[in-house]
Amino acid sequence: MSATTQPTTTQPTTTQPATTQPTTALAPDGPAVARVRAAYARVREVDRPEVWTLLLPEARALAAAAAVDAQVAAGVDLPLAGTTVAVKDNIDVAGLPTTAGCPSYATDPRGRPGPAARTAPAVQALVDAGAVVLGKTNLDQFATGLVGTRSPFGAVRHATLPDRVSGGSSSGSAVAVALGVADIGIGTDTAGSGRVPAAFHGLVGIKTTVGLVPTDGVVPACASYDVVTTLTRDLVTGARATRLMVDAARDAGPARRGWPADVRVALPDAPVVAVPRAADLASLTPAWRTAFAAAVARVRDVGARTVEVDVSGMLAAARLLYDGAIVAERYAAVGDFLETRPADADPTVAAIVLAGADVPAAAYVRDRAALDAARDAALALLDGCDLLLLPTTTEHPTLAEVAADPVGVNKRLGTYTNFVNLLDLAAVAVPAGEAGGGPFGVTVLARAFDDQLALDLAARALAGPEEPATLDAPLVVAGTVELLVVGAHLRGQPLQHELTALGARFVRTARTSDAYRLLALPTSPRKPGLVRAGPGRGATIAGEVWRLAPGALGAFLAALPAPMTLGPVDLADGSRVVGFGCTAQAAAEGVDVTDAAGWLAALDRGLVPR
Repeated sequence: MSATTQPTTTQPTTTQPATTQPTTALAPDGPAVARVRAAYARVREVDRPEVWTLLLPEARALAAAAAVDAQVAAGVDLPLAGTTVAVKDNIDVAGLPTTAGCPSYATDPRGRPGPAARTAPAVQALVDAGAVVLGKTNLDQFATGLVGTRSPFGAVRHATLPDRVSGGSSSGSAVAVALGVADIGIGTDTAGSGRVPAAFHGLVGIKTTVGLVPTDGVVPACASYDVVTTLTRDLVTGARATRLMVDAARDAGPARRGWPADVRVALPDAPVVAVPRAADLASLTPAWRTAFAAAVARVRDVGARTVEVDVSGMLAAARLLYDGAIVAERYAAVGDFLETRPADADPTVAAIVLAGADVPAAAYVRDRAALDAARDAALALLDGCDLLLLPTTTEHPTLAEVAADPVGVNKRLGTYTNFVNLLDLAAVAVPAGEAGGGPFGVTVLARAFDDQLALDLAARALAGPEEPATLDAPLVVAGTVELLVVGAHLRGQPLQHELTALGARFVRTARTSDAYRLLALPTSPRKPGLVRAGPGRGATIAGEVWRLAPGALGAFLAALPAPMTLGPVDLADGSRVVGFGCTAQAAAEGVDVTDAAGWLAALDRGLVPR
């Protein structure tokens, strides 16, 4: 169904029964069905047809929601049950056409299929987790633009400021979320297409390291730099959806990147955050500079140390995406189609893409080499820093301003976004108050695969308006290992830094089963060892569970001094984790402090010899 036509629904009748026999009350809606009903009621209320290229009939979405509710009732764990999803229309959903914002592209006579045969793995992961797809959303055609106006389906207006642009290219997905129709908007981000609309609407936009989320089933913009992203009203929902999409990569095509074996999974308690010099903020209006300064202050308020750096090299690298030979990738993606001069092609998009036809191969190789050099320079610039904080974009233009200068305005909007994928950085765009009469946003940038660190800072300092600041974000990194510590590596103890240096993440306090004795060993600094004595022959010893990557655990073990050992430890809740032990000789020389049932208690009671 087209975006300009409201869904056809059959409303239930309210006629009285023909007999006086008692009637059976209708079963109440389950959570997923109730959420979908509310979503379609909101669609009718806001009347924003330009948001959609195709909105599913309400009955079809309700049927999918009812199936989700039935699975939950049967005991199936569906972490996204009761959530709604809007999918950018350059991403395949089985049974629906993929237009990429150009209707004729979905029926290309040279072989482009009509309805997609298979849902893109990133979206399928959300559906498998219980999310219900509502339809396909409008975009800057072929994901080329940051304004949301370059579409034959109509310019997507801002959700609450209708004279301003919504931001692109993931415009429809952002507005669907901002209007409360969808809980998760799925977009793509090559040059800022998920981050800019997030900033304009006070949303959270999560753009992972390139290659972590599979791009199978996505019409490419620049295949080397495309990322499937999430747009949500809160960070927790976005992080959970991102984790599911990253996990989908295991079943996707071969050109995927997985988490490194030693990936960091937690932000330090006192991170070092790079911020740009005043000279690098010259493109901001005074109100936006003030808003950015306030965001920097909030980052300091949660314990971060900020360091000014010169980001002019990054900003220069951003120009290679459109002004250099990299534009040849856009031609490689859809240039052949646009060479046929389809009547529904956006003229600005067509001009940008077709300009890539004449790029010499040598120029492309040179620009890729220049990006390699810029990437190395960026890493050197951030040496000693955990993260980089930037404004997401420079301004919030009106529709009229974009119409008067479509290329110039678009270029300015990409000032702080265009270089991010080119330099292999991860990014989390988050709300940071208001400026200039609308939402203002900042982006936390991280080195490749340090996605979790960016999410954690966003959660601590820059959470969205619908959630309070929390200690850390949900974990998006899979395949980690739990480690029980019971002594000198506890929080606040002298060796905690060994864990945090490896990017380990505190998870919870815990106790062992009653099969263990605790011995104070003659080491420096003093630390205990756990000795398994057998069920009922010890005590439940207090400790902490930390989570870290397998490679980080290997590095920790390699550096572990005698007489300490690592091995399996049973917890009081019946689970088993890796934990500290010690050699038999050290145990024989140790002081038994089991009665304290924990190292900190033993220290407090003076049971540990100094």
